[in-house]
Amino acid sequence: MRKYVTALGDTWDIIAYKMYGDERKMSVLIEANPQHRETVFFSADVALQVPDVATATSTVLPPWKR
Repeated sequence: MRKYVTALGDTWDIIAYKMYGDERKMSVLIEANPQHRETVFFSADVALQVPDVATATSTVLPPWKR
């Protein structure tokens, strides 16, 4: 598990994009940091836990990429 220290104005989706490259993984961050679940905009220097997430890679290509 990694840590992330927030910058002023960070939001859950921005942090998820920075850490995972996908803002839709913000729910993983919120679940790992329940004490901050009501926070919308973070102040600076808040330490958050960033769990490792397995990235699913599909071996099936769509028809236009075959």
